[in-house]
Formats: sequence, structure tokens, C-alpha cells
Amino acid sequence: MVRRATGRTGASGSGADGTGVRPARRPEVRLPPLQTYGGGELAPDGDYDGLEFRDADFAGHNGAGARFLDCALTGCALQETSLHHARLLDSVLTGIRGVGTDLAESTLRDVELVDARLGGVQLHGAVLERVWIRGGKIDCLNLRRARLRDVVFEGCVLVEPDFGGARLERVEFVDCALKAADFTAATFTDVDLRGAASLEIARGVDRLAGAVISPAQLLDLAPVLAAGLGIRVEG
Repeated sequence: MVRRATGRTGASGSGADGTGVRPARRPEVRLPPLQTYGGGELAPDGDYDGLEFRDADFAGHNGAGARFLDCALTGCALQETSLHHARLLDSVLTGIRGVGTDLAESTLRDVELVDARLGGVQLHGAVLERVWIRGGKIDCLNLRRARLRDVVFEGCVLVEPDFGGARLERVEFVDCALKAADFTAATFTDVDLRGAASLEIARGVDRLAGAVISPAQLLDLAPVLAAGLGIRVEG
């Protein structure tokens, strides 16, 4: 397995665009030659190394505590699959789908998630480091009390994502639609929201310290900011 992380910071730790926001480091996962998964159910605390899972149906399986290293999951169904406290490392997940996937308290490190179609994913208490989520749509993503570091959401749609109490450091939203996001009690460090295609914040607009937004986004958020500060705006 060989991997590289991309992302540049300028002198004195300032962002490459001069804003002072440090960019996220994107993973570059280079998988070794993979063996085809032999089938069967996922096992709790299972150890999966250098495997390709293609169009597998893991609906209802219990893979809690499992470790996936240098793996490719393509077109797999994860309907109500339990991957609680699992570890996904140096892996690529493409076209996965399902509702109610449990990844609570799991670790995702050097992972690319491409064109996922997921709903009600449980990632509360999880650790995401160097994760690139590209394309697809995720409804009701639960990231409460999760830790995100060097995470990029690009070209995807997040409907009612819950970042309550989460810690975000070097996180970027690029051409990504955020709909009714909840940032209650979240903390931001070097979070770049300027590239979001749409930015709708349902709760926690007062937690945006440590994030950077564009002037146009500031105007769009003005009513929410005013309400959060108790300011009445009348003509």
C-alpha cells in the first residue's frame, strides 16, 4: 500500500489563498492488487486486508469492530449493516448504498467515499481523518460528537446533516449542497464553507467562529444570524 496526502499550506501556516485558512489534506489512496472477497457474512471483529468487495449485499450483517485495510467496496448494499467501532483504512468505497448503516465510533482514515447513496448513517463519535467524500447524496448524516480532520465534502448533497458537538479541523465544502445543517455546539478550526453550492443552517449559526464564508453567503445567512442574536429587522 502506498498513499500520499495532498494539500498545501503557505508560509507561517496561512492558507494558500492568503485567507489564513489552512486547506484540508486530501487522501490519495493507491490500492495494491486486490483479491476478490470470497462471500459470506461479515464477521464481528473481522480482519479484511487487500480485498475487493463488488456488488455484495451486506444488509443486516454484523461487522462491528471489523478492520478494512487496503480494500475496495464497490456497489455494495449496507442496509442496516452494523459496522460499529469498525476501522476503514486506506480504502475506497464507491457507489455504496443503504439506510441505517451504523458506523458509530468508527475510524475512517485515508478513505475515499465516491457517489454514495445513504440515509440515516450513524457516524456519531467517529473519527474521520483524511477523508474525501465526492458526489452522491447522504440524508440525515449523524456526525454528533465526531472528530473531523482533513475532510473534504465535494460535489455531494447533505440533507439535514447533524454536526452537533462535533470538532471540525481543516474541513472543506466544495460545490457541496448543505441543507438544514445542524452545527449546535460544534467547534470549527480552518473550516472553509466558501465553496458550498448552497449553505442552509437550521441550528448553530452562532458556532461559525473558526469558519470562513463568502460575502454572498453572509448576505444569505443574515436573517438567521440576526435571529440568533435576537435582532429584529423591520422595514
